[in-house]
Amino acid sequence: MQGAEDQVAGLDERILPFWVEVTDEDDHADHDSMGLFSRSGDAVLRSVPLGPLRQNLTEAVDALQAVFADVAACGGTLPLAEAQLSFQVTATGGVQLIGTGQMQGTRGLTLTFRRP
Repeated sequence: MQGAEDQVAGLDERILPFWVEVTDEDDHADHDSMGLFSRSGDAVLRSVPLGPLRQNLTEAVDALQAVFADVAACGGTLPLAEAQLSFQVTATGGVQLIGTGQMQGTRGLTLTFRRP
């Protein structure tokens, strides 16, 4: 099991270039920015730390799995067969669920959950 733990630890120390939306808070933070824009709300290419991204995405997916289990338990004539959700990634590795009103023109991750 030590090999798997070493792989996760190595992954946690790596970074991933990712397009993120800059907020006012990010504008004043010292980040490794590769973007051309700096106004709040603009997309910039940032080096996102994989450790926090992995942890936050895992927590979000675990919580969603519990919600999907509750919905699936309801059964009914039209049971849940698939769910598709989009997440926005922050410069610090956070994830935020994107609502439909926010989807237009937003960069992010889309995860599809299918019933086996």
